[in-house]
Amino acid sequence: MKSEKGLEYEDLTERIIRCAIEVHKKLGPGFLESIYENAFIIELQKENLRVERQHEVVIKYDGFEVGRHRLDLVVNDTIVVELKAVKSLEDVHFAVVKSYLKALGKEHGLIINFSKKVLEVKRVIHK
Repeated sequence: MKSEKGLEYEDLTERIIRCAIEVHKKLGPGFLESIYENAFIIELQKENLRVERQHEVVIKYDGFEVGRHRLDLVVNDTIVVELKAVKSLEDVHFAVVKSYLKALGKEHGLIINFSKKVLEVKRVIHK
């Protein structure tokens, strides 16, 4: 699953980012996160990507379930995608995605912020 450049899941990640760019080009900044999520899912499905929306994750502590949380999206059961419509990304956004990755046993995530004039996309890796 590595490309010539060596980044794991690079092709899948690039397809996801292309979908986000298309949504951002058509809608622009300024809408609620839920509007971007709805449009983004349409684009991902047009690319024949499997999308799990509001994916529920069981959170455990010392082997005991302590709660459940919902993630924005999981694409192809591989990439966790956290959507944002915020002025700027902060360290807490990265920490949250790393926690999601850890809880799911996944390594790769994306944070996509639609509220900027130019779409903001950040990769998050948890190993």
